[in-house]
Amino acid sequence: MSRILAAVSSTWASRKMLEPLHHLAQRLSAEVLVVHVSRPSAGQMREQEQAEGEAAINLLRQELQSRGVAVQTLLLFSDDIAQAILNTAAEREITLIALGLTGKNVFARLLAGNVPVELIKNTRIPVLLFPPDWTGPI
Repeated sequence: MSRILAAVSSTWASRKMLEPLHHLAQRLSAEVLVVHVSRPSAGQMREQEQAEGEAAINLLRQELQSRGVAVQTLLLFSDDIAQAILNTAAEREITLIALGLTGKNVFARLLAGNVPVELIKNTRIPVLLFPPDWTGPI
């Protein structure tokens, strides 16, 4: 069975990935694991990160489930976002990693780390990247 790990960073990313991810899951008869990884922080910042992460994964979970896709969710905290995704993919026997690109500028990517590049460099699992302006079916 195909298993897709959909890594989301925000509710915006969840909305952008919904249609193509739904079509892909249907075509592959795949289960979807929706994952959000936040960097650990203290106090109010952690609560805000957790709330944003939960909103992002729950939005995608609810929408995909309402369309008949089997979905699980996972909220993780890690300093190394790409490695957390890769570890989860290995543990859950994921067959495809999907993530949306945010359109962040170069400086923002330097601060956050370039997760797509790290994923591609360090995995043997196929990685599907959705551009920020993607619309339409796969």
